[in-house]
Amino acid sequence: MEEHRRYCSQLFVLLVLFIISLYVVPMSGKNDSGLIEVDVGVILDADHMVGKVSQTCISMALEDFYALNQNHSTTRIVLHKRDSKGDVVEAASAAIDLLKNVQVQAILGPQRSSQAEFVIDIGNKMQVPIISQATSPSLSLADNPYFIRGAQKSSSQVESLTAIVQAFGWREVVLIYEDTDYGRGVVPFLTDSFQGINTQIRRRSVFSLSASDDYILQELYKLMTMQTRVFVVHMLPFLASRFFTKVKQAEMMNTGYVWIITDGLTSLLDYMDPTVINSMQGVIGVKPYVPKSSQLENFKVRWKKRFRQENPDVDIFEMNVFGLWAYDSATALAMAVGRSGIGVSKFKKPIAKENLTDLAAIGISEMGPRLLQSLQNIEFYGLSGKFHLLNGQLQPSSFQIVNVIGKGDREIGFWTRKYGISKNLSFSSSKSYSTNKDDLGAIIWPGESNVVPKGWEMPTGEAKLRVGVPVKGGFMEFVSVERDSQTNAVIANGFCIDVFKEVMDHYLPYAVSYEFLPFETPDGESAGSYDDLVYQIFLGNYDAVVGDITIVSNRSGFVDFTLPYTESGVAMVVPFEDDDRKNAWIFMKPLNSDLWLTTGVFFVFTGFVVWAFEHRVNEEFRGPPSKQVGMIFWFSFSTLVFAHKEKLISNLSRFVVIVWVFVVLVLTSSYTASLTSMLTVQKLKPSVTDIRDLIQSKEYVGYQQGSFVEGLLKNKAFDTSKFKNYSTFEQYDEALSKGSKNGGVAAIIDELPYIRLFLSNHKYCAKYTMVGPIYKTAGFGFVWIYLQAFPKGSPLVPDVSRAVLNVTEQNVMTRIEEEWLGKRATCAEQDGARVTSDSLTLDSFKGLFIVAAVASFSALILFLSIFLYENWDTLASNDSSIREKLIAMAKTFDEEKDNSSDASKRKPPTGEGMAMPAGATANCPQSPASDSQLAEWIFLHNEGLSTTETSTPIHETIEIVESNEER
Repeated sequence: MEEHRRYCSQLFVLLVLFIISLYVVPMSGKNDSGLIEVDVGVILDADHMVGKVSQTCISMALEDFYALNQNHSTTRIVLHKRDSKGDVVEAASAAIDLLKNVQVQAILGPQRSSQAEFVIDIGNKMQVPIISQATSPSLSLADNPYFIRGAQKSSSQVESLTAIVQAFGWREVVLIYEDTDYGRGVVPFLTDSFQGINTQIRRRSVFSLSASDDYILQELYKLMTMQTRVFVVHMLPFLASRFFTKVKQAEMMNTGYVWIITDGLTSLLDYMDPTVINSMQGVIGVKPYVPKSSQLENFKVRWKKRFRQENPDVDIFEMNVFGLWAYDSATALAMAVGRSGIGVSKFKKPIAKENLTDLAAIGISEMGPRLLQSLQNIEFYGLSGKFHLLNGQLQPSSFQIVNVIGKGDREIGFWTRKYGISKNLSFSSSKSYSTNKDDLGAIIWPGESNVVPKGWEMPTGEAKLRVGVPVKGGFMEFVSVERDSQTNAVIANGFCIDVFKEVMDHYLPYAVSYEFLPFETPDGESAGSYDDLVYQIFLGNYDAVVGDITIVSNRSGFVDFTLPYTESGVAMVVPFEDDDRKNAWIFMKPLNSDLWLTTGVFFVFTGFVVWAFEHRVNEEFRGPPSKQVGMIFWFSFSTLVFAHKEKLISNLSRFVVIVWVFVVLVLTSSYTASLTSMLTVQKLKPSVTDIRDLIQSKEYVGYQQGSFVEGLLKNKAFDTSKFKNYSTFEQYDEALSKGSKNGGVAAIIDELPYIRLFLSNHKYCAKYTMVGPIYKTAGFGFVWIYLQAFPKGSPLVPDVSRAVLNVTEQNVMTRIEEEWLGKRATCAEQDGARVTSDSLTLDSFKGLFIVAAVASFSALILFLSIFLYENWDTLASNDSSIREKLIAMAKTFDEEKDNSSDASKRKPPTGEGMAMPAGATANCPQSPASDSQLAEWIFLHNEGLSTTETSTPIHETIEIVESNEER
């Protein structure tokens, strides 16, 4: 009994120890108080004011949260802080250190977009949530599943900025931003939003963080020459401080100017130097609205005291929205940790530990996915207002519109997504979206003006741009020059001139005064070629040239050209030729020469293959050589009209013929359809389709007088004695009508704009057609029509080029074209004059011929294999030479093969008197030659027939089948 009690006591102790071990192991990460500690990293810039403020806010957020939830919370976040030092590499190194050495379950920060991008990539690999206040829209949540944006992305403010511009009716703005991820990220959104209200971004000025003060002043002076006076600035305080100081120095913070700043700068105005604020008087800005509350005011008091203790060397003690977002982000993380039921967890190491990088060797967080799920969609009211994370993105709130006055900013209104601009956030149920400027409070504009700037001004004092124009004797639709009879003033007209005026007067982002100067001699004639005209820019006689100027390589060496505004290329104008239906050989045209030749070869080849299969077994394919050759050609070509009547015995022949007949069916159907089209439908065709034909036939060709086409033709080995130049469309018509043999030309070679204009006339479009373009512009550089040529390196070139693009994309270009060049003629002749070949080509039937070839060759290979197998004894014989073997094989192939179908069905007679032992079959001949031999063989073997039992004779019926099966 005592022994039994001792055994039960030991068993109980073991059971208790087992239960304790189960309890202790998962709780090994707990502290003495029994709370589970969750390691969380913090990566902030300790030297930056935003980083200092956020660091204090994060610590206070966790203290406040656990103080309010100490009776319900079983977990507690332990912070591990790292300094990013304002550097991308330092931020990434800090993240790796936290993940590798601390194994944190989440990371708060960094706040700069450039730093966050790398840290987020690391978090995605380790499956650790990264809660950052990076605002750049380029950081996509869809591409980064473990990224939680605890701030409003910068693109959320775009609509509020657009509403301000729309409220004051400004139609042109200049966008100024820093050359960083933060600066570039919002540009596409601003562009689209301004375009939606028909406001154009006239210029984009990008400034590097390392831009010198001289460079900033230089760019500002360029902006001063523009008509636009509305500037939207998207910068952070570091660069904005120097920029606005130079704006004040350049006297651009005066009456008439409008400066609008984005939320990243507006939210941090309190941290800027008072001298910078003084240079920003009259600036308008937007920033996220933070609702006032007693909780926020109490926190600010506690925060200032705490911040002063932690940063005794800092004089500025002002809270900003980024600090409030950091506070609420830390609170959200603490709530998510409590809700997810996260326990002590380490990283799951990879199985293969050899040749792994430090990053890969860290492993994957086991609790990361669960924590992310609890964190992605969370909502509560925090210090910054309604803190709502939806799919990991903080949802935008209202925006506050402020005016920089005195030592800081003054509230002038609000913007909400639902109601637009308003003076306050108290809305009636009947209010709709509004962009009325009267809904804003009083604004003090730059220069201490109360008058709303109109947004543009006409610059004065610039010298006029000297614009040279060519003097021409023809083609006046493009450019013409006249002089006023009374004032002798130059009057320039034409398509090119109107496009130039449209670009300079309405689409250039600044005003440029100009005057036209004709390139002429004292008696009013042209002073030279277009090369001479363009060269005047290099000599300094003109500032620009306007006209139908074409770029060629020798010009581009000393001048720059703007973008083209018309279609480019060189083409030929040729007369229509007579109808082909009068041609006696038109029946040959449905198929081109390659297709005719290929079809003939396949006819002969197919006939040969069928003859090879049928020669030994079919009497119709035997006989004298002349008859067999004739049969090859007869049978194959008779399939063309499906008139072949020869009976085919070989299955291989039938297979080949079936495939070939299908090919012939498709060919004949296509031939019939093409020939019918040629004979019944009249098709106008150009007399010349290839410029090489003109060179070989040494025909006369024409070109526009003074055009670069002359040099082009010389480079193409044309005989210069065959050149003729013309200056009017009437001369074009006369020369083409006469033809090359009657004192005219066979073709006119010119640029597309002139040819389009020529064929737009109903008088010409019925007689001539265009062939080409015969030359493309890429690689040549001499066929594009350009608006004007500016001196090489001129800053006007990119601006005018962009303006040209704007003009070509607007309906105004269509209006100018119709005014000077007219609408294109709708000639039925032009629609029927497509420069294409009427003949069917081999490419269209390659598939059919491949199928026929594969079928024939496959059958031929199978036939040869069977034939060689049947005559292998002859080939394997050692008594004959190779020549003798080949002769023997040829004789065998030429011999007729018995193909009697009756022989294969014959059976030896059976009866009572014929019995054979089973073993006798071993001596049975495999191919008895005849019935008599079969009978003799049976008789001889019956003589020796015996049985094992006399009363039970064994009868075996032996069926001998002569097989003539074709192999």
